[in-house]
Amino acid sequence: MGETNIKETVREKYGQAALRAQSGGSSCCGASTSCGCPDPITSNLYDANQANQIPEEAMLASLGCGNPTALAKLNAGETVLDLGSGGGIDVLLSAKRVGPTGKAYGLDMTDEMLALANENKKKAGAENVEFLRGEIEHIPLPDNSVDVIISNCVINLSADKAQVLREAFRVLKPGGRFAVSDVVTRGEILPEIRESVLLWVGCVAGALDAADYRNKLQAAGFEQVDLEPTRIYRAADAREFLATAGIDADAIAPQVDGKFMSAFVRAVKPAAKE
Repeated sequence: MGETNIKETVREKYGQAALRAQSGGSSCCGASTSCGCPDPITSNLYDANQANQIPEEAMLASLGCGNPTALAKLNAGETVLDLGSGGGIDVLLSAKRVGPTGKAYGLDMTDEMLALANENKKKAGAENVEFLRGEIEHIPLPDNSVDVIISNCVINLSADKAQVLREAFRVLKPGGRFAVSDVVTRGEILPEIRESVLLWVGCVAGALDAADYRNKLQAAGFEQVDLEPTRIYRAADAREFLATAGIDADAIAPQVDGKFMSAFVRAVKPAAKE
């Protein structure tokens, strides 16, 4: 798919998720899989304590692959930016962590998600939150304006990840931290297998090899790059979803097993030289 087609596909998928959440439906993510969702990537990411801190609609709209707010170190008074903020779950949780002297931005390109996020902001009574419309390849914030960048299973959806990482580097302050959850691959993935896994869940669309992710971060200027696996997916995890999609899970199991994982990706923008 070309870059335009990828963006339109992502926009449609996430727009539909926002509308489902607004009507009380679920994207089968968050703290519960009671809806029977077979997706092992996006389920059971937030504990009950976190779920109780935010509007239910934010949880229902979650399509992440990790919990960056649980893993990222956030301090009072800091400015946080969430790339691809969706219904606002990670923005609202971050806003509580940085407190009234801090600021949490969310950036999203999907109108339905932005509308849902702003509704959730009102319900949460969050005064230190702002949602921005735009693409993660072109962040509408000035240079050196953000302390921490988080993201939850969104960078892998971009057709130009190197540009996303350059923009992240630009808007971070010297010494600023990059702390995102993303799906990455390890080992050779045959093209036909990657296409099959796309039917498993959209989160693996365009997932980078772990070494390639590290190289792109370093090329953008980041230091202290670290990728920490948080979930490694086995063929058994995908069995139900693949079966409903008409795919023989047993036949592709050796090509899938252990090659996809959610990871917490950390990096730092070098501090300014004196």
